[in-house]
Amino acid sequence: MAPIPPRLFSAKTIFISNAGADSGLFPHPFTGDPDRAYNEFYAGVVSWGRYQLVASPDKADLVFELQLSAPNGPSNADKSKGASDPLPMIRLVIYDRPTHYALWALTESVLPANLQKTHDHNFDEAVSNLVLDAARLTKSLPSGMH
Repeated sequence: MAPIPPRLFSAKTIFISNAGADSGLFPHPFTGDPDRAYNEFYAGVVSWGRYQLVASPDKADLVFELQLSAPNGPSNADKSKGASDPLPMIRLVIYDRPTHYALWALTESVLPANLQKTHDHNFDEAVSNLVLDAARLTKSLPSGMH
């Protein structure tokens, strides 16, 4: 198995950067505002208790940059040829702050839905999955989480 950068385990402080959200996602299909993914992700990372979150990137060992994007592409793409419909996705890039190098990136797609309530549920599920992916990567899972 390829190595995971040791900096992900040795870091003590992180800054969570909000790289924003593409336009056209709020208030439909998702309720709330463009900061929704950032706020939910931030709360998830706080629950780990693993890192000290700092208010300025210059005080951080790592920068977690979060972005919600809505890629353009065809609707009803020809799946028999390996194509897929573009889905909104939440991407996390983890940077080593002193060197500015990207150490790792994780992405979770937001599954499609027909109803507003299901859109919102799928959004929350994608953020929760991203928090869990990042926790597993950095070995930050609190006891009781899988």
